[in-house]
Amino acid sequence: MEVKIYLPLSSPTVGAIGKTGLWRVFKPVIDQEKCTKCLQCWLFCPDASIKRAEDDSVSVDYEYCKGCGICSDVCPVGAIEMVKEG
Repeated sequence: MEVKIYLPLSSPTVGAIGKTGLWRVFKPVIDQEKCTKCLQCWLFCPDASIKRAEDDSVSVDYEYCKGCGICSDVCPVGAIEMVKEG
């Protein structure tokens, strides 16, 4: 007998302090050419700011990304670079 477990997916929402992307000093920039669509960044993002498309490509929701850099740290191919906010 196969047991399937479905976990709820969280998504960012405007809270009492508003959208939290303005807290950033560095922002993640994804090189789509290098990205292998492994989804490690999407899985480990603590703010659910990495958005996953149907084809498993990823993008960043900069309105909520706090720039922690976890996505860049877990990317096995170095496709995510943390760039100073300008």
